[in-house]
Amino acid sequence: MAFGNKIRDFHEKREKLLRGGSKQTVEKQKAMGKLTARERINRLLDKDSFTEYDLFVKHAVHDFDMGDTSLPGDGVITGTGTVDGSPVAVYAQDFTVAGGSLGLMHSRKITKIMDYALQMRMPLIGINDSGGARIQEGVNSLAGYGEIFFRNTMLSGVVPQISVILGPCAGGAVYSPALTDFVFVVDNVSKMFITGPEVIKAVLGEEIAMEDLGGARVHSEISGNAHFFDEDEEECFARIRKLLAFIPGNNSEKARVLKAEEPLADHGIDSIVPDDPTLPYDVRDVIKAVVDSSGFFEIMENFAGSIVIGFGRIEGRTAGFVANQPLEMAGVLDVDSSDKAARFIRFCDAFNIPVITFVDVPGYLPGADQEHAGLIRHGAKILYSYSEATVPKITVILRKAYGGGYIAMGSRHLRADFVFAWPAAEIAVMGPEGAANIIFRKEIMSSGDPEEMRRQKIREYRKKFANPYVAASEGYIDAVIEPSETRKYLVHALRVTENKEIQLPPKKHGLPPF
Repeated sequence: MAFGNKIRDFHEKREKLLRGGSKQTVEKQKAMGKLTARERINRLLDKDSFTEYDLFVKHAVHDFDMGDTSLPGDGVITGTGTVDGSPVAVYAQDFTVAGGSLGLMHSRKITKIMDYALQMRMPLIGINDSGGARIQEGVNSLAGYGEIFFRNTMLSGVVPQISVILGPCAGGAVYSPALTDFVFVVDNVSKMFITGPEVIKAVLGEEIAMEDLGGARVHSEISGNAHFFDEDEEECFARIRKLLAFIPGNNSEKARVLKAEEPLADHGIDSIVPDDPTLPYDVRDVIKAVVDSSGFFEIMENFAGSIVIGFGRIEGRTAGFVANQPLEMAGVLDVDSSDKAARFIRFCDAFNIPVITFVDVPGYLPGADQEHAGLIRHGAKILYSYSEATVPKITVILRKAYGGGYIAMGSRHLRADFVFAWPAAEIAVMGPEGAANIIFRKEIMSSGDPEEMRRQKIREYRKKFANPYVAASEGYIDAVIEPSETRKYLVHALRVTENKEIQLPPKKHGLPPF
């Protein structure tokens, strides 16, 4: 065959593979409101930056009449590209080819790009849209999942891993996203579950719709398996790009530094927190008042609302924010909020991102339901995460800081580098109301007007103990500051701690309270 003919033959083969599944399967994908795998990659990456690998890989099974079946790319597209000029590794399962089912070569393509991500120290983005294991390939499919899970674990804390669920992700396949750092879901598109509705009905006799079992809203609001919820795929890809702008490409780098910008609205910070300690406010207003005008990028905003986490910039540098949210259950710590904060703190620590904590916490949520759900174990996770983190840790006590909640929320005792407090901060073993009832019980009960005596003793306790000055006198607070000074003190603290280095005791690994 002449060289020119070989080139033409190559183009024909490549074009056929690039088309992916049949016209019918592509049309079906579109009818479900879904983009194709290639369209997804093109939406995610910088224009013309994608380089594909292993396009000509063929499936490995010839039984069950599979020998003559054409599966372009074995149902998955892999390669590297850039997002805002920074390199990323990406794979996208192609539901138009055998339902994106995972077989031996399909899994090898994924693990190969994962190995590239690890070796080249670049973020990994996996776009999941698969019917699950390819049954015709038997144990090889299971082996493929195991190899992926192993690499997810090896990549953890080395490069950021992002999972995008844009179709079904069922059975063993769901464990890969669970092992990654951030999971994105899209309304009416994403489906995640270990056992589907049919199996549940057969085993338990329960009937449940797929959307109610493992839809996008379920995982962003109830289970907490998803970090980001979007209305459509375009919105989802835009948010992924925004996330990547806040974080470094690997654990030996720091996040990209942008031009420093002043906050959009710092002038109102003095009036955000009400004088009455029982009244709520939105802690996100405090965060927005101190970060650069690029704003606050919230994570898991629909789950465990009593705590807020996310990224923002101060002087162009990324910081991770953890803040109690008085709008939800007074900002109390519970099982879910402890998990939410702890994992985020560990991500920040793994990728050299300072942690800024805003405290307004009445303590841990009481109740039999929480105790039975493992509040002791889950609550300890946040203690462990703050304690082991060696990145700069800066804490600002806005208002309440009671009991175990005070200790847990990035206190000096967990080795915060700087702890500041606003003048209205109340740092105490418990709230003034409860403390007064215990300390002054006899005086209250013997008084001619117990209610008036109780109010008097609450005021007395609050004035004497529930303030920032007692803790400051013990050296637990570095400075009592005006709210309007908060950004200035954060800027100073971040500059001072920029080159912080701490060596933890030698050990193979710790044993956090999983």
